[in-house]
Amino acid sequence: RHQVSSDFQNACSLLTVENNSSREARIREEVISPFRSLRLFLYPALMASATIAALTALPRLIAALANSPNATVENNASLGQVLEGLGIDVTAIVIFALLYRSDTKARDLQLAKLSREESLASLRVELGNKRVATLEQMRGSARFVIIAGPKSHVDQALELSLPFQEQLLERGVTLVPFVTPPAASTEESQSSSFQAQKSQAKDDDSAAAAAAARRWIVLPIYTSEWTKWLSEQKKIANIPEDKPVYLSLRMDGRVRGSGVGFPPWSALVAQLPPVSGMWRGALDGMDGRV
Repeated sequence: RHQVSSDFQNACSLLTVENNSSREARIREEVISPFRSLRLFLYPALMASATIAALTALPRLIAALANSPNATVENNASLGQVLEGLGIDVTAIVIFALLYRSDTKARDLQLAKLSREESLASLRVELGNKRVATLEQMRGSARFVIIAGPKSHVDQALELSLPFQEQLLERGVTLVPFVTPPAASTEESQSSSFQAQKSQAKDDDSAAAAAAARRWIVLPIYTSEWTKWLSEQKKIANIPEDKPVYLSLRMDGRVRGSGVGFPPWSALVAQLPPVSGMWRGALDGMDGRV
């Protein structure tokens, strides 16, 4: 009975997170495309107006085709004029229908993308000070680069990042190494990756070095949620389950770029603006393409 109650509570919590993600995605979609709702209201209204005009023109067309005197005398319209007006109405219906379909499709794609980003934002990490936080709570303070793959791939990616560590830290980059199954112990393998890069600060007791080490890498926890999210993204992108991938996030949590293999560290350094100094604020939105 206790197990059933616990499962029910977990299911309710998961449903609440999904509902919150969907609501947040809709709010963000309206902010990104503020006039889309107005367009989606106007297109059906204009289609309805053109449809009514086309329907009212049909009796006149029938009368004109039957050579009725009323078609030219009472309504003062020839067959050519009736066909021209009907053609304009039908063309308007088709154009507004295509515009409505295109805008609806764009909205659905954007909502799906934003929903995935909100689901990603709900994933949790353990910070260097042992505090647990969601990626959403870290928005505005870090540009996360998520590295997911076998332990050998993750360790190699971390090693390749070392020459750029100082420059990436200046740009607010924080690494999230996620070792994907199969592994003897996912938590242990991730912890070893987490500690590997911190070992370079052991010989340096300065507060700055300790702070940099804490900001450089955070550890993903509740790994089943991370695995589920990554599996869904790979399925959507038609990427094999065993392929290592990376994701680069903007300061506001949006996905900047992703790909198979290693993150392009040099490109990140070249394209991202520093988070402090004279360029802070002016270049906050210029997060590059990768």
